[in-house]
Amino acid sequence: MKIRVATVQFEPLPADKDHNLARVEYFARAAAEDGAQLVALPELCLVGNRHLTRRSPEELRAIAEPEDGPSITRVRELARRLGTGIAVGLLTERGGRLFNAYAVCLPDGAVHIHRKLHTAGYNGIDEGDGFTVFDTPWGVRLGVLICFDNNIVENVRATAVLGAQILLAPHQTGGTHTMVPFGESPLPLSLWENRDTDPDAVRAAFAGPTGREWLRLHLPARAHDNGMFIVFSNGVGRDDDEVRTGHAMVVDPCGRIVAESRAIEDAMVSADLDLDLVDGSVGRWWMRARRPELYREPAAARSAS
Repeated sequence: MKIRVATVQFEPLPADKDHNLARVEYFARAAAEDGAQLVALPELCLVGNRHLTRRSPEELRAIAEPEDGPSITRVRELARRLGTGIAVGLLTERGGRLFNAYAVCLPDGAVHIHRKLHTAGYNGIDEGDGFTVFDTPWGVRLGVLICFDNNIVENVRATAVLGAQILLAPHQTGGTHTMVPFGESPLPLSLWENRDTDPDAVRAAFAGPTGREWLRLHLPARAHDNGMFIVFSNGVGRDDDEVRTGHAMVVDPCGRIVAESRAIEDAMVSADLDLDLVDGSVGRWWMRARRPELYREPAAARSAS
């Protein structure tokens, strides 16, 4: 079985839903024209990301929408018209609580919503309490984990154990104040602001330790060890006081990058995924050898460090 997917990097404008929805529609139409059955867009792409950490609870509630609100309704109807699944990130309100959410709108009208499990840094936004894995009209089982969710290895394994063959991994990452491996400093805004005069410097930084090199450390490992495709979408460009590094990509169950954007602006890449690779992967073999009775106590324990 095969499915064609597309994944997007773009620079959302803070709290400008009309602009951001227009970009979603642009890429959804481009994906449909390319024959993709599903297109994945970044975390919080309808509302912007880092500015939310500076908002009051009242301001956050003004930006949030119910899970059947106008933005998801508009994307759901677009998915129906195009015959293409469209996955978008936004801020939702449910039962009086706010969530960093990701809505997967399918062409049959179904909507599946993941609520981010790990929301460090977002005051007033609650953490979700469950995994999101579901069947699709194409006979493929999808899972969703948002940004930091993917850094907790147990989350990816649990999603795979629940049967996900493809993991949608929307992010707003790269060049950040929290992710500075190897002693690197966050990417300065001046780098992005000078992109027209020095685009090579931007490309080099995006490919460096806080960009592509960091992605190469963990995304292929997650895909390989769990025998699943990972569809990574990301912001690109300015995100309040930080810079996002793009590199939208698709990784196969062998840990190989099969499609990737090297653009330093809004862009989309697509790939045909052969689901037979999932069952035949080393990761699925390893998963079949698991002994869950051995993991119950350590899984419940907190780190001693």
